[in-house]
Amino acid sequence: MAEKEVYLTREGLARLEAELDYLRSVRRPQVAEEIKRAKESGGTVNNAEYEDAKNEQAFVEGRILDLEKLVKAARLVEHREGIDRVSLGSIVTVKRRDGETEEYSLVGSAEADPAHGRISNASPVGRALLGRKVGEEVEVMAPSGVVKLKIVEIR
Repeated sequence: MAEKEVYLTREGLARLEAELDYLRSVRRPQVAEEIKRAKESGGTVNNAEYEDAKNEQAFVEGRILDLEKLVKAARLVEHREGIDRVSLGSIVTVKRRDGETEEYSLVGSAEADPAHGRISNASPVGRALLGRKVGEEVEVMAPSGVVKLKIVEIR
């Protein structure tokens, strides 16, 4: 079965590759050493330190597999200047009804970080903004009700 494409910016791909490299070259050997030390100090039966290290090993190996799949399925999204419609890679400034402005970078779900203004193309706001132009208003269903946003700039 073919992997589902994962949309990433160059920066997002670089972050994932750096994390993967760190886990393979630094964290994996550290965890192996922790397992070895725990085994030597108390065996493997009823040894909480050993169990913790084995759990950490499972987490690290699982994360490595996840990252390998993401990197393999990555499709780079290039930020293109002069685009008049919102697309993946766009930086969009919107204005709320109360006059407050917000800036969003539209990214794939693998690198979304709403707390830092990086929203997924699959999120309600991301879906509403895709394909829109400056001056258009979009409505987004939020837990507090419908939120109206006006697009004031696309970069």
